[in-house]
Amino acid sequence: MTTENSTTGTQCAAAEKTVIAEVRGSVGFLELNRPKSLNSLDTEMCQIIHDALDEWREDDAVSGVVIYSNNPKAFCAGGDVRVIREAILAGQPEVGDRFLDVEYAMNAAVVDFPKPYIALIDGIVMGGGLGVSVHGSRRVVSERSWASMPEMAIGFCPDVGVTYAFQRMVNATGSHSFPLAKFLVLTTWRLSPQDMMWSGLATDYVPSEKFEQLREALESAADADGMNAVIDSFAEPLAGESQLAELMEHIETVFDAASWEEVVAKLQECPSEEFQDLVRGHLAQANPASLVATMELMDANERVENVQAALANEFAVGKVLREDKNFVEGVRAVLVDKGRDAVFDPATTAEVDVEKYRAAVK
Repeated sequence: MTTENSTTGTQCAAAEKTVIAEVRGSVGFLELNRPKSLNSLDTEMCQIIHDALDEWREDDAVSGVVIYSNNPKAFCAGGDVRVIREAILAGQPEVGDRFLDVEYAMNAAVVDFPKPYIALIDGIVMGGGLGVSVHGSRRVVSERSWASMPEMAIGFCPDVGVTYAFQRMVNATGSHSFPLAKFLVLTTWRLSPQDMMWSGLATDYVPSEKFEQLREALESAADADGMNAVIDSFAEPLAGESQLAELMEHIETVFDAASWEEVVAKLQECPSEEFQDLVRGHLAQANPASLVATMELMDANERVENVQAALANEFAVGKVLREDKNFVEGVRAVLVDKGRDAVFDPATTAEVDVEKYRAAVK
């Protein structure tokens, strides 16, 4: 970890790290530095972030944390699940377990961090990228931002505490929505900046061209109040409408369910054929087992008391899915061959054994 008084040699060494953690002024900065992989998280990155948070939470000279990317295309494209797939194929599934243990512990550290934790999201944020941002106190987006939880297509389930956070974020109506959270993760909906702001996933909008100035201004913040004041001074109204807002009537009806079977029944009864087609189109490439498992996970994490319990359920359901051949197949199709030609077995949700996922959650 470096500070503003570090030597040039130390700074060069830090620049080679996948996350550059340094204190500038009274603020701890976490710069995601794996640009060729769109900052996809690996074990090292998660451990660096966790170690920095552990150090800075006890340091009275550090007022808060800012996490950002040095890649103009992406904040963070998620966890590097290709590594987990490769380990499974090599007969070493424990490698994936270890990575997720480290990642989820880091997610919990973000949740528990007692000082401002500000995520500057300029570009793509998916999967694990939401785990290092959605739990923060301020989530700043630009016009280039978009977000998604894409796990249905790779034979996995939503994780990194999103199954807890999405169900509790307060949207523009002043309330939270369990059905909206289920819709977002099951359909892998791509949230626009307007959707991110409306849903409560994002707290502030700042034009992309001002992000560098924003970081520089945060460096000069004297304390936690000063950090929040800087964000307030840069935040602007965001033009345009949220498509989620327009769909909420149907989302609230169809996804107000405790099981996948209930979602299917309610979707068939939905009076809007357009909404039915939209949902079915988004589900076309989903792993049937992931849909069934995720509904069990979301239903369980609707009732848990904290993120730690939610993460434990995510790990348990995810382990069952990772041990299934559909995970290896889904990651191959989407992230290795990039042909989206996965062949899942079972091929329909009606054939999936729900009990093994139901038994995994507490």
